[in-house]
Amino acid sequence: MLEEKTDAMYAYLRNEDIAAFNEGRKKGEPVDLRNAKFRAFDMRGAELSGLDLSGSYFKNTDLRGADLRGCNLDGCSLLNAKISGVYFPPELSAEEIKLSLTQGTRLRMKR
Repeated sequence: MLEEKTDAMYAYLRNEDIAAFNEGRKKGEPVDLRNAKFRAFDMRGAELSGLDLSGSYFKNTDLRGADLRGCNLDGCSLLNAKISGVYFPPELSAEEIKLSLTQGTRLRMKR
């Protein structure tokens, strides 16, 4: 089930305050972005590598240039997201990403 997160780290992303989000990560702030709604967020420049983003919804989100290696993206949907230059985890096939991007299917990571 998708959640409207209330913690500060999610709020930084929602308000497109990427600098504050990245600073919080550097300081070790807790980040829980599982099952989060990121619909139409601009997340360019956000330090997302290694996070658990499982079950999250990225419809129309701008992820260009993001490093998602090491992220858990199982169950995420990327419908119409901007993904140019994104590093995806090697556990995701190009076909899996394409289906999610064009049809909104949930990503299934290979184990």
